[in-house]
Amino acid sequence: MSSSARIAGAPAGRPAAWRTLPALLGGVTGCIGGVIVLVVLVCGVFAPLIAPYSPIAISLPHKLIPPDAQFWCGTDQAGRDVLSRIIWGARPSLEVGMIAVVIGTVGGVALGLVAGFYSGGWFEQAIMRSLDAVAAIPLLIWAIAIVGIIGVNPAHIGPFTFGNEIKVMALLGLLYTPGLARLTYTSALGESGADYVAARRLQGVAGWRIMVGDVLPNCLSPVIVQATLLVAVGIIIESALSFVGLGVQPPVPSWGTMLTEARNYLFTGEWWLSLFPGLAISLTVIGFNLLGDGLRDVLDPRRSAAILPA
Repeated sequence: MSSSARIAGAPAGRPAAWRTLPALLGGVTGCIGGVIVLVVLVCGVFAPLIAPYSPIAISLPHKLIPPDAQFWCGTDQAGRDVLSRIIWGARPSLEVGMIAVVIGTVGGVALGLVAGFYSGGWFEQAIMRSLDAVAAIPLLIWAIAIVGIIGVNPAHIGPFTFGNEIKVMALLGLLYTPGLARLTYTSALGESGADYVAARRLQGVAGWRIMVGDVLPNCLSPVIVQATLLVAVGIIIESALSFVGLGVQPPVPSWGTMLTEARNYLFTGEWWLSLFPGLAISLTVIGFNLLGDGLRDVLDPRRSAAILPA
């Protein structure tokens, strides 16, 4: 039985999320991306249980051992197991990428929704022109410049201490806001002129209730897709910052830091030091991009109308 047939036969009363899931899993692109993302998430969450060795324990007698039956990905210049460091390195990359997306999504959706729903005034122009000015400069340039200015040392604000990872998360979240706000603004602008909004106004429903209860749900599909893709961007930026020494600081393992340490061994035969961290970054980014493509196919209204029951 084809996936379209299975979806067409689903009970009409089933929640939309449960009707969407089979469509996503039935697509090769989304399924492959979902599996890759799931594997990376499991590695990050259960790193203490999965990693065969400590990621920071130095063992000089075992330094620069090529991949073998004991060390599947070899060891580095300090005798640390590369596989264990890759597994542990998934944590900071995922934390930075996903939490930054949450921050950016909350801020971007809120600003874009208000500007789009209450369009035509000074408030809309002030928000969108300010966000356009920030979005004019590439993310990586902003990240390197700001992190370079504020430094990599922990920040102390009252009784709280914020490590460099937290600063990178907050920074990326703010930098994600303009793009997500623009995307939400475009959707909200179109939805605010729809007939159902005019009908709700005639019923005497308050504007904020229409905006949150009716307009917002119809604006989330493109935001969800873009947020998934931005996780991959965040992983790349975190790795790039760590590569230049502005991201995750030693001894915490990071994929970008591992690539930095491997630079001195590119032409001396220790190929595994750069290969496996590079593969981890590449596969994770590919996984999130494929998942985003799958979500785009599923959440596209024209495609959804064809394969999903009303």
